[in-house]
Amino acid sequence: MRGRAPSAALPSTIEITSTTVRRGDAIQVGGRACRVSDLCQLPHGAKQLLFETGELLTIHGRTRLVAMRMLRRG
Repeated sequence: MRGRAPSAALPSTIEITSTTVRRGDAIQVGGRACRVSDLCQLPHGAKQLLFETGELLTIHGRTRLVAMRMLRRG
């Protein structure tokens, strides 16, 4: 019997907003990648991002950022 091949996760560069940001996204801030560990919804579509380093970043509902996200292939 043939099993299904394990699916690989590949890093992909994507555009994110306060609506689409997820835990695990790596966002470039100040020349270094910061990984999102938690999110907090704020009024008017804004979100506060908590990074693994303990730093906070608040993004407006219309903010657009580029992030690295692991996407499953297969």
